[in-house]
Amino acid sequence: MQQDELIRLFESFNKLNVLIIGDVMMDSYLWGDVERISPEAPVPIVSVKSRESRLGGAANVALNVKAMGANPILCSVVGNDQKGDEFINLLKLQQMDTRGVVKSTSRITTTKFRVIGNKVQMLRVDEEVDNALNQEDKKAFFDRFKSIINETNIEVIIFQDYDKGVITSDLIQLVMDIAIEKKVPVAVDPKKNNFINYNNVTLFKPNLKELKEGLNIDFNARNKKELGKAVSHLKSKLNAQMVLLTLSEDGVFIDYENNGEKGSTILPSHIRMISDVSGAGDTVISVASLCLAKNVEPSVLAAISNLAGGLVCEKVGVVPVDKQVLLTESLKLNISS
Repeated sequence: MQQDELIRLFESFNKLNVLIIGDVMMDSYLWGDVERISPEAPVPIVSVKSRESRLGGAANVALNVKAMGANPILCSVVGNDQKGDEFINLLKLQQMDTRGVVKSTSRITTTKFRVIGNKVQMLRVDEEVDNALNQEDKKAFFDRFKSIINETNIEVIIFQDYDKGVITSDLIQLVMDIAIEKKVPVAVDPKKNNFINYNNVTLFKPNLKELKEGLNIDFNARNKKELGKAVSHLKSKLNAQMVLLTLSEDGVFIDYENNGEKGSTILPSHIRMISDVSGAGDTVISVASLCLAKNVEPSVLAAISNLAGGLVCEKVGVVPVDKQVLLTESLKLNISS
């Protein structure tokens, strides 16, 4: 891939329809200043200056997909409550498709409250339920999925799992059966509960903690031989074409089989002024999935995704990647060579 091909790749993202399945949430922020410690307890007092609500969880993946120019279609469940209404309104403000979002009378909308003082996160409070969907909600959710995939030309499916109950083992199987039948690639950002249930996916993207917990193993991640053995075992267990393992400050490791060729490599992270790692994984899976839909060479897919994840860590809070900045940095770093 030459530099002009990389530019055309980024332009081609604009034509993609991406179906995102997973747990969504509201990210609610309180922004303020800290000037003193509370006399009631040894904790800082945050004087609130502003409030903000953002789309989070799988919806942040949708925002990243949209930021890259593609068309995200979100499939999830929210509560039939005020936060659920706010969530759908935020989707509409972003001009995103809302037909895949089911409102449940038996659940609340997951909300993450973050208190930011002097541009630093001081506290997070979670309001959520994480039990599996009941049969009524599960049927409504799957019916929405089937309607979308039968009516729209979907180029890639993303499972964004936060262990909040939307994704179950039987749902995974139902989706995978249709995806395989329609020859749609599937990318997964997993969590612990369903870790070993994502069989036959195209790309599987755990982080190091998730890999160790999901397989119930321990190893020295800085030992390339041990790392490669663990990832290879995971890839074989799931029958996945690619495993993209994020290693935080140590970059990413990819093990792949592509067009009959096998390979693996570690790509180091790029030096960044880290402000907040929130949402970096969402960005990585978003960019990787777009590259997957365009059948990009695995090493290039990993390099662009790794770079994207680092870029969003320079911002405070959960924010999507900047497409033009990512392209500029990719060209500057000779990712295309």
